[in-house]
Amino acid sequence: MTLSAAAASFVPTLARAVDNAAPETASVVFSKLLLTLADELLALSPSNATYLGLDNGPRLALKSELEDGSPEGDAKWERQVKSLLARLGAIDRSALSGADPIRYDTVKEAGTMGVEGLKWKFGGAASGFSGFTAPYPVTQQDGSLTYIPEFLDSKHKIENPVDAEAYVARVAAFARLLDEETARIKVQTAMGIAPPSFVANKAMAQLKGYRRTAIAEQKLVTSITERTRAAGIAGDWNVRTTKLVESMVYPALERQIAALGASTATASDIAGVHKLPDGAAYYEWALKLGTTTRATADEIHAIGLGQNKELQARMDTILRAQGLTKGSVGERVQALNKDPRQLFPDTDAGRADLIAYCNDRVLATRKLLPRVSHLGLLAPLVVKRVPIDIQDGAALGYMDFPALDGSRPAIYYINLKSTSLWPKYQLPTLTAHEGVPGHTWQGAYLAEHHGEMPLISALMAFNAFTEGWALYSEQLMYEAGLYSDDPLGEVGYLQAQQFRACRLVVDTGIHSMRWTRDQAIDFLVTETGKGRDAMTSEVDRYCVSPGQACGYKVGHNEINRLRSRATAALGARFDLAGFNDAIVKTGGVPLSVLGTAIDQYVASVKI
Repeated sequence: MTLSAAAASFVPTLARAVDNAAPETASVVFSKLLLTLADELLALSPSNATYLGLDNGPRLALKSELEDGSPEGDAKWERQVKSLLARLGAIDRSALSGADPIRYDTVKEAGTMGVEGLKWKFGGAASGFSGFTAPYPVTQQDGSLTYIPEFLDSKHKIENPVDAEAYVARVAAFARLLDEETARIKVQTAMGIAPPSFVANKAMAQLKGYRRTAIAEQKLVTSITERTRAAGIAGDWNVRTTKLVESMVYPALERQIAALGASTATASDIAGVHKLPDGAAYYEWALKLGTTTRATADEIHAIGLGQNKELQARMDTILRAQGLTKGSVGERVQALNKDPRQLFPDTDAGRADLIAYCNDRVLATRKLLPRVSHLGLLAPLVVKRVPIDIQDGAALGYMDFPALDGSRPAIYYINLKSTSLWPKYQLPTLTAHEGVPGHTWQGAYLAEHHGEMPLISALMAFNAFTEGWALYSEQLMYEAGLYSDDPLGEVGYLQAQQFRACRLVVDTGIHSMRWTRDQAIDFLVTETGKGRDAMTSEVDRYCVSPGQACGYKVGHNEINRLRSRATAALGARFDLAGFNDAIVKTGGVPLSVLGTAIDQYVASVKI
């Protein structure tokens, strides 16, 4: 049965059942709908099934598949979000109780944002569930090349011949995805749409660099070869994947290189999406998607400017106490970034030492967790370098959630193209953000309590919640004493907060106020003191993911606003760890819904 047929038959099937049994409550109907929606979403996103450890049992077929990047795939997503909203509309929200109204509003927000994204050829219905939008199919951080090879190596388990066959099928599907992206590039070219020239140059360098790699050295080949050998799985896996890369992947990659080159041969250096058809309205939608608020670009810009100054004043006090008095705050931080005592050697040994230090900071934050949470999560975590073949365009740090079945821990990636990107004093805060109690803690709750939550909670991502929680987690570690004997680490914490305030300024500056790339880079370097190479990478990231960078500080601000409200309402009964847990237990919701969850928490404490 196709997805569309399943969607169409859901309500009639339920109606026939009602004829022969007592009417089901709204909550029961809603729970069944959420299960149905989860399976439909997994069918559209097979890689998600693998990420979450759900590509087994009745969903085993998904392990051999990847997403459909064709126009037909887009049409499936369009039908999905429209059907989702129609089926939600058939349920009486007022008859729901407990956490169900929050879940109802959360799913509705994802579907609504997906439907709104259909207004643009470069929006996308799936964006409502991913929490961000990427207008160009191939950039330095977008496109199948930036994630499929690492995904197959670190997420796709190989424990038996079936798993290995599924891996081979996905290598072939990778070639298909490359061609589907190439077709999308050509469609955009006909519309006069292309990424900025500086983005195209980075993307092209990555594509060509990957193509230059000898097939025998490609991770696509070495991963299955080494893992099947280690597991004793007989088969000609090396030969088969080598042939696929030679006959399908590399030719598809060559076609993509040619198409991107033709599309961007005369591309401008205009950084913002305001240049796109109906670009101003698109950015308004991107901000709604990235912040799950209705704040305007002007409002967000002003908030960023104000909070930047407040945080600089706090940094100034600490820097002066450390004898750093000359120049602006940004200039003093720049000097700190070049201090040899803050830098790991830019060698393989230095990178290993840097990762070891991050692991040490994970242990330090774990010791403080009882002060900020009652959940007692295990939250296993691995710190790993960003793969070399994508490091030029990848974010400076990010995290992949763990598998729901406990088969794979969270992976905290750190970009070590150069160790100078990460001076030592900045690493404790990065680790609190990506590790515990940041992204890893949120993902661990979903994994370790997944039986208590609807599966769909793990299939939706709300950027402002996820990044707001991680930024708030940095604050929690500061409040818990992580920097009590580390004043420069405290500078790193404040700089990280200040950097996110500056992102509000820069993202809106680029896309709404027509800032140039250089103008944005100069602002970040001057105000934050971070290195030019790092800030160039960051600005390029904002150019191809409009609105996403605003979610961090907007989310952090809202969590603190709700904390103040809960504190005032509960007085002596306010428990910080209880408040924090109430946030995490939502599983991740739009900021527009988070207030309802906190109101429920406050009411439960008052009883």
